[in-house]
Amino acid sequence: MHRSLIYTQDHRPLALLVGAAIGGLGGLLALLVVVAGPVMAFGAVLGLAAGLYMLTSLHAALVGMIAVIALLPFATFPFDLGVTPTLLDAALGAFLLVYAVQWMSGRRRLLRTTPITPVVLAFIGIMLFAFLMGLRHAPLTSRVLRNVIEMVLSLMLIPVLVDVMRDARALRRAVAAFIVLGALAGAIGIGLWLLPDLTAEAMLNRLGRLGYPVGGVIRYRETSATLLNERAIGTWIDPNAFGGFLMMVGALAAPQVFSRQAVIDRRLATLLLGVIGLALFLTDSRGSMIALGSAFVFIAAVRYRKLLLIMLLIAVLMLFMPFTQRYVEKFEAGIRGEDVETQMRFGEYQDALRLIGRYPIIGVGFSGTPAIDLYLGVASTYLTIASHAGIAGLAGYLLLYASVFAYSRQRYAHIRRSAALTDVWLGLAAALVGVLVGGVFDHFYFKIDLFHATMTAEWIVMGLMVAAARLAAEPAEQRQIASGRASSTARPDAL
Repeated sequence: MHRSLIYTQDHRPLALLVGAAIGGLGGLLALLVVVAGPVMAFGAVLGLAAGLYMLTSLHAALVGMIAVIALLPFATFPFDLGVTPTLLDAALGAFLLVYAVQWMSGRRRLLRTTPITPVVLAFIGIMLFAFLMGLRHAPLTSRVLRNVIEMVLSLMLIPVLVDVMRDARALRRAVAAFIVLGALAGAIGIGLWLLPDLTAEAMLNRLGRLGYPVGGVIRYRETSATLLNERAIGTWIDPNAFGGFLMMVGALAAPQVFSRQAVIDRRLATLLLGVIGLALFLTDSRGSMIALGSAFVFIAAVRYRKLLLIMLLIAVLMLFMPFTQRYVEKFEAGIRGEDVETQMRFGEYQDALRLIGRYPIIGVGFSGTPAIDLYLGVASTYLTIASHAGIAGLAGYLLLYASVFAYSRQRYAHIRRSAALTDVWLGLAAALVGVLVGGVFDHFYFKIDLFHATMTAEWIVMGLMVAAARLAAEPAEQRQIASGRASSTARPDAL
């Protein structure tokens, strides 16, 4: 009797509701095709599906965030809600939302922390104090507020990733995704560089619907007299920022070429590193190339001496190959300070030092400068931080890096014994060494109003590096805790 009632139940209302929903979605999709075109409609559907999938998995949300950084770092949503959110804002928000929901639902317990967390919070506090103090002489705008919020949320990725990465497998998957997506970004940059300029620009102009600039997108190396070679930009628009991102990915990939437990196949890692290196070379970002060289030297000094021979061979080939002579000449001109860009940077350094001299302790904040003869904009991460947050901010930034490397140094014996994590940690550490060196020449590692993607990539790398050091030492620390509990339990019996 009960079964017959179930089978004879009328399902027509549910069928009508499902049919209406399908029809409505189909109508919206057709309208989107008419208004925005089939490419944008397909992208919207794909983006919606990816966004929904990111909300179901923390790993998927992390990979999605890295994918946005690598492939569409400056993209915004094609609609305006008063404030137009970027795709990176959405990806970062989705990752942190899934992380928070896991805590609220009880799926995540026992917070994993390190001594780095208080340093991160202190650095955030200095930045916020500098921001508030800067409001004395410049008005607060929605854009500035959004930039500061983005900066804080990106920095919070460091302690969050330390808690999220609870086993070596998850960490290795994240690094593998970083390398593959970074190499894909490099391949796109190479492809656009090989295309005729008009064709490449027409393709990049299609990104105008996603907030990208339209017209005059292709970048060239300029001198006072003539235009020289085209610079690879990929979907990053700025060749120097593109080079800075590729530098971090190249440093991550290099140890995997030699690793016995590589996160991806060693032959594939070699191919991807070649793609990344070629794309970086085509950006003609001299600061990023020096930074990658510094990262390689660090890798060679710590573990793989044979990398020095490879670097020497590449240097010799670049000195004598006809194709590379223009690059070598411009590199030499930059070292001697003879080209226009280097001379402009020297002028920026002098102006930045003058600003810091007037406001040395906490800088001028992020809203603007208090005098018309001062400006914010210098091609150096360190001078940029000191301009915004003074010596206090710069000290906090350097202390953060020093703490991360000191934390790893204390656990390096455990890192070396962990075959699954040794080369992963080495690539992450080398990437940060490259950031420290590249920061001398470029500002995109801490330029909150323009380069949120590069900053976020930097903090992801730092969070993964700290997580690798913690995971490598975790078994030993757990044994120490267990032995401590055992001895404290046995002490009353001994008495």
